[in-house]
Amino acid sequence: MSRTIRTLGRRWPTLLALASAALSLGGDDRAGQVAGLGEVLLTLPLLYLVVARAGRRSLSWIVLVACVLLITGLRLAEIPATAVIVPVALGALIWSAIGGHALRPGTIRVQALGMLAFGALALLGLAVDPDLGRYLVAAGWLFHGIWDFVHLKLDKAVARSYAEWCGVFDILIAVQLVVLG
Repeated sequence: MSRTIRTLGRRWPTLLALASAALSLGGDDRAGQVAGLGEVLLTLPLLYLVVARAGRRSLSWIVLVACVLLITGLRLAEIPATAVIVPVALGALIWSAIGGHALRPGTIRVQALGMLAFGALALLGLAVDPDLGRYLVAAGWLFHGIWDFVHLKLDKAVARSYAEWCGVFDILIAVQLVVLG
């Protein structure tokens, strides 16, 4: 029994991801869900880039909480998240380019390229018909889940616990978009 408890204790990020994904289920407004998840998809690579540029993997969970609070506040104020997240992401890219960090091979360049790729996929998913957008946004979440597991395996950019949580959560959200959509 104690072995099982120890194993579950080590897998707390996976358990948290399962609970987080379960909380995100529901709602009849599929177009709204696609738009909301597309906006959140913009924050995923932003978090990686900010944490990598700061050079402190321990900030992963703090930056996640800040992103959740930002998105929640924007939704409560009925401000489109893209109106704030896109300029913040561009600022993070400029911050990463200062001193040539985004141009040199390494973690920051990889995160900057990820920001551009995932950001483009999210924005495209938000710009097209919601039926097509659902699949584009789901692809973004799926590919970001894979991105997370690569970072977990390589032990790069973000805290390992965050990469595990995010990988499981992202893939579950992708499945939710496709299967329940």
